Amino acid sequence: MNSSHLQRSIAAAAAGILVLLLTGCDSSKTYTVQVDAIAQPAETGPATASAQSYHIRSQNPQLEESSLRYKEVADYVRTALSGKGMYEAPTPEKADVVIDIDYGMDAPRIKFETISQPIIVQQPGRYVTETRYVTRRRPDGTFETVEVQTQVYVPGTTEFLGMQESVHPVVVYEKFLKLSARENREATEGRAPPEVWSVNVSAEDNSQELRKYMPILASATADYIGTNTKESKPVKINEGDEVVTFIKKGM
Repeated sequence: MNSSHLQRSIAAAAAGILVLLLTGCDSSKTYTVQVDAIAQPAETGPATASAQSYHIRSQNPQLEESSLRYKEVADYVRTALSGKGMYEAPTPEKADVVIDIDYGMDAPRIKFETISQPIIVQQPGRYVTETRYVTRRRPDGTFETVEVQTQVYVPGTTEFLGMQESVHPVVVYEKFLKLSARENREATEGRAPPEVWSVNVSAEDNSQELRKYMPILASATADYIGTNTKESKPVKINEGDEVVTFIKKGM
């Protein structure tokens, strides 16, 4: 094995060890999503806080409810709501709450990320002079000790010194899903009906695969519907989690 190949192998092994440490030896991907949930039982009262039936609609006029993408996302949301014991009302008028959906992907932006890379020191092979003392017999039968110098090749060495952190600019895209549940009643004095709860989730990285992220974002809403996070909080979700499988399976 030549020195350059050995260096690449050790670097790859070091990076592999880092990945295993960060992922806990799990081959499935882990996503970090931001969750911001609000519930307002004090304003809406006990009856609406325990609302069970709902009607879903698009909050964003640019989201066509007849599109396949919207129907797919709405189905993910229905599945998440079913995990909280909620069900879709037979008609919009009979729903306890109206749930507005908004989802999409924001314009790209630059973000600076810290990247860890292995520090590898490669010492090349070299020849060194080695001195030895050899005892030999003279023609007259006596012995003598002579100094003999030879060139000996010492192989190169590769040493892993640790990880080095550096800051790099990367292009990231924020994928989001927003749910807002309001009492199903007419607006009074130009004010919208009181909000019962809302859940906003988002994931930010370099991926532009919005559809891939929808079941991940929907699964993040499942545990936070009707709760208060008080502020946006990071939540880790593995694509192999039971709740993600449940959301993908659908109703």
